[in-house]
Amino acid sequence: MKPAMETAAEENTEQSQERKVNSRAEMEIGRYHWMYPGSKNHQYHPVPTLGDRASPLSSPGCFECCIKCLGGVPYASLVATILCFSGVALFCGCGHVALAGTVAILEQHFSTNASDHALLSEVIQLMQYVIYGIASFFFLYGIILLAEGFYTTSAVKELHGEFKTTACGRCISGMFVFLTYVLGVAWLGVFGFSAVPVFMFYNIWSTCEVIKSPQTNGTTGVEQICVDIRQYGIIPWNAFPGKICGSALENICNTNEFYMSYHLFIVACAGAGATVIALLIYMMATTYNYAVLKFKSREDCCTKF
Repeated sequence: MKPAMETAAEENTEQSQERKVNSRAEMEIGRYHWMYPGSKNHQYHPVPTLGDRASPLSSPGCFECCIKCLGGVPYASLVATILCFSGVALFCGCGHVALAGTVAILEQHFSTNASDHALLSEVIQLMQYVIYGIASFFFLYGIILLAEGFYTTSAVKELHGEFKTTACGRCISGMFVFLTYVLGVAWLGVFGFSAVPVFMFYNIWSTCEVIKSPQTNGTTGVEQICVDIRQYGIIPWNAFPGKICGSALENICNTNEFYMSYHLFIVACAGAGATVIALLIYMMATTYNYAVLKFKSREDCCTKF
């Protein structure tokens, strides 16, 4: 009986102490309200914890958005596009002016009869129209390849949510890979063809330098140094005069048409080489993106099943 009575007494003592504490706290609050009457209507708001506050690093800011956007830029396609535009512009612009200067040199010095070089004039005129078409086509094709690079890069890096691609998108990417390969091979031929007039003008220029050299200047053998343009096959063998020698050849090398045409053909050849390099970069970028897209599409199909 004694232990039960002792536990009951202890419980009563604890309850009385709690009441004293509560009453003392209420007295303190009542005295505070009596001293500061305006505090009765004051509402206390709980202070938010660190977990409730939105951290500035959790929400994406301007810097994070810029980094994400820069991560989706296809730098290889961008460099290839700039190089392709520059190369095609140099090839088309310089090639067009150089062809016009070549026709003027032939008409004035190597083929005085218009019927002898009529076919060559028509071919050069046709090539000038082809140059217009090449410039327009590669301007559009470069923009399309750049847009396709943005699409495939964003899909490969999964920048916009889940990875999503369709069979049509992969087919279009494969078509661009094939077309870029074909254009690369074609431009290798264009690059080789653009080196032919550079070789011809270089031979004429080197012959003129031989005539101007002190070893041959003032000798009787100068008039025997000639250039026969008919051996290149651009004009027929019955064209008159077809061959220029000595001082007449030196005068041709000193003309503005020859100087401009020679250097413009060099720049056009360099532009064709730059275009070939751009297409090689396109081929590597499009092939890589297509391979990654195909691999990820297969992996996505395997995870579904």
